[in-house]
Amino acid sequence: MIDKLEFLLALAREKHFGRAAAACGVSQPTLSSSIRQLENVLGMPLVERGSRFIGFTPEGLRALDWARRIVGDARGMRTDLLAMRKGLTGHLRLAVVPTALPIVSRLTTAFTERWPDVKMSVFSRNSTEAIELLDNLEIDACLTYLDNEPLGRVTTTELYRERQHLVTGAAGAFAGRAGVTWAEVAEIPLCLLTPDMQNRRIIDHHFAALGLTAAAKLESNSIMVLAAHVRTGRWSSVMPSILAEALGLVGSGIAMIPIVEPEIVHTIGLVTTARDLRSPLVEALEAEARRLAVSLGDVARPRENVTTPRSCPPNPEDDGSNRETISDSI
Repeated sequence: MIDKLEFLLALAREKHFGRAAAACGVSQPTLSSSIRQLENVLGMPLVERGSRFIGFTPEGLRALDWARRIVGDARGMRTDLLAMRKGLTGHLRLAVVPTALPIVSRLTTAFTERWPDVKMSVFSRNSTEAIELLDNLEIDACLTYLDNEPLGRVTTTELYRERQHLVTGAAGAFAGRAGVTWAEVAEIPLCLLTPDMQNRRIIDHHFAALGLTAAAKLESNSIMVLAAHVRTGRWSSVMPSILAEALGLVGSGIAMIPIVEPEIVHTIGLVTTARDLRSPLVEALEAEARRLAVSLGDVARPRENVTTPRSCPPNPEDDGSNRETISDSI
């Protein structure tokens, strides 16, 4: 049954029978037959079929929710049992929003030093894509914003607060300034992330709340493209301080000036699927995230902990502070 549910999830991801079969390493007739067998067992159609894949029936969409839960639990069980025999091993997949990419190396480096037999993959994705990947079990966790847009029913571990700064030429119009207002920033040409990125939506939202419009003269989905333009000294951008510092933009003719009136703060954190039984890989990653949050020293006030870590191997350095919380709508 688990393999048939895996095929159903692959079809939901690929939205094409041939691509779903290729992703699962089986022939298209095998995948189609398996899904029909699943439909026969459940006694109802799950997939709307024509000459090609059309979509899922209402029952099929509900079945997808159950499939994600069952397959996720099955994978967690295999990882848990393997950890009992061989210690923590396996493959941990992590999606990260672009503005958090500079910090992810601190998390992955510390994690692999503690658990050297675990392989890690890191993917750069916007916040919407990251949550979709998490929902479809294509990743194990993501680093994204916790307090700006709904995340669904997930488990979160807060890492740090993100404050917006103007990154601009040190000899420019704001030379020597200790702060700059959003209204002043709206008057200068900016290079910004594209609107599909949550950081850009946050910036646009705050401009709009003040009756302003950002003058985005250049847009890119690449942080490195923005950094390269800022380094010329002829472009300005709005970035979190932790990002600008990690990109080496501070100094050498580039200034980072806090944007005030008002000062805007958002929280970045680790997001995982909410489950009663947790994968030891995910629990170990959450424990590492809590340690990182303490070292960063700028986390939001911890909310009530409503989950209980279960199978992560104990670590004497982890005092349980800054526990993850379950959120239905953050």
